[in-house]
This record gives sequence, C-alpha cells and structure tokens, in this order.
Amino acid sequence: MTDARIFLVDDNAPFRDSTAWLLETAGFAVEAFASGREFLAGYASTRHGAQDCLVSDIRMPEMSGLQLQDELRRRGSTLPVVFVTAHGDVPLAVEAMRKGASNFLEKPFGDEALLQAVRTALASARAGGQCARLEKLSPRERQVLDLVVASKPNKVIADVLGISIKTVELHRANMMGKLGVRSLPELMKVALGHG
Repeated sequence: MTDARIFLVDDNAPFRDSTAWLLETAGFAVEAFASGREFLAGYASTRHGAQDCLVSDIRMPEMSGLQLQDELRRRGSTLPVVFVTAHGDVPLAVEAMRKGASNFLEKPFGDEALLQAVRTALASARAGGQCARLEKLSPRERQVLDLVVASKPNKVIADVLGISIKTVELHRANMMGKLGVRSLPELMKVALGHG
C-alpha cells in the first residue's frame, strides 16, 4: 500500500468506477468526482500533500480538464495532472503538456499505461519537492551536505572547507532542520532524492 492519493475526475460513471477500482487495486487511495467543480469543492476542504495526483478527463461538460488545470494553477496548486480522453487530438495534447500536465493518455489505454503515468507523475512531483527543500540550504550548508553524502567525517569536512568542527556541526544541525530530517539515513534519502 502506498501513501499516494489519487483524485479521479471523469463525468463517465462506468469509466470512473472501473478506473478507481484499478487504482485502488494497485494500492492507491482514490477519491472520485463526477466533475471539475465537484472536485474543486472537495479538494479545497481536504489536506493535500506531495503524494497526491489528479487523473482527469479532458473533455467534460461545464468545466473541461484544461479549465480545471488552469483553476488549480491560479490557486497556486502544484498537483501533478494526468489527462485521459476518448477524443484526443494533437493540439489539445500539446496545450495540456505546455500547461504542465504530466501525461496525456487516449482512451482506451492499458491498465499498466495509466499506472505508469501516475507513478511517473508522483515521482516527478516528489523530485520537485526535494529540489525545493534543497534550495532552502545556504551555499555553505549545501557544501557540507555534499561532503556528508560522500561519507566524509566532520573533521575532514572542516579541513576541506577551512572551518572548525564546531561550525560543521552547526551547519549540519541547521541543514537537517531545514530539510526536516532527524537522522543521517533520512538525510541521505533526501539528498539522493528518495526521501
């Protein structure tokens, strides 16, 4: 079971039900919605995090998938989006991808194609989150991190950077606080993009 939560938006009830079942069988928590407006109302009231992904039909009445994507961006959301459609065309796919969609699948598609698209979108979102966390570090903290990842002890780090061991320890403590980690293994995961 994964911590990822998939928001599924599609006006076609049989497709929505079968896709929700597929995603749940693959270990994802799924919240399904019949329209973009219904999703926005539900999404605004729920906690959302880096483990979330939106799978949306692109052609729906009232609010299209592209309009939904625009509204999410307007609200500052970085939720990764995988579009699905029975009526795909190249200009529509290009527009969706240009606006930041992670993928664009044309129905009917294989189960594994959707699961891979979702996994890729989640991995990209996590990687983006890691980059944002690492950007919080000062240049000196980043140097210390690189040497810690290279398995250098504090004394060697101090010698390489021309600072005291106490200063290395201070940079390590600040760095771990900024990255939200409490142990060296957690720090390594974040630094290597797996945390």
